[in-house]
Amino acid sequence: MALLPFIGIGLVAGFFSALFGVGGGIVIVPLLILVARWEMRNATATSLAAIGITATAGAITYAAHGEMKPLYAILIGVPAAFGAAGGTTVQRRLHGRTLSFLFAALLLAIAIDMLVR
Repeated sequence: MALLPFIGIGLVAGFFSALFGVGGGIVIVPLLILVARWEMRNATATSLAAIGITATAGAITYAAHGEMKPLYAILIGVPAAFGAAGGTTVQRRLHGRTLSFLFAALLLAIAIDMLVR
């Protein structure tokens, strides 16, 4: 399997994660599905692992510029870790097609919200 598409996905995800603060998964998951032809669960799991690396690099860069608020990061991050464990449990019980529709609906709702604000 060629590595170049994955490097490209990583560069695009890192750029948009830092630019918009989207966490990367909003970019990584669709690209892994469309470009690499992966199944939803594999794309989601791989995205979560990659986001940890991406988030660390972004957080260090923002902290170096004095733009991060560590207390709020902890207040969001710790509950988010529990939410991730819960989301993974629910995801394992859903059909792959259902996951795709739910993810698409989330992206659509975010897009609509951003356009009307």
